Amino acid sequence: MARVCDLTGKRTRVGNNVSRANNKTKRKFYPNLQKKRFYIPEQDAWVTLKVATSTIRTINKNGIMAVLKKAKEQGFIVY
Repeated sequence: MARVCDLTGKRTRVGNNVSRANNKTKRKFYPNLQKKRFYIPEQDAWVTLKVATSTIRTINKNGIMAVLKKAKEQGFIVY
């Protein structure tokens, strides 16, 4: 299962661990993904999405329908 947010497309980023001696080794930065159920009143249905916590905050602020509409415009697969 890929670590990608269903609504924003946030995914794993790659970077370096940098030691005090300035040695660099590869590492990964994972998004803080949570599995969450959302109620969509227009469809009268519950939808389970894997979303980043920052996306959950955006949904709380703007509403699920506004976020789904924006995700659809950007081309992410949405229910």
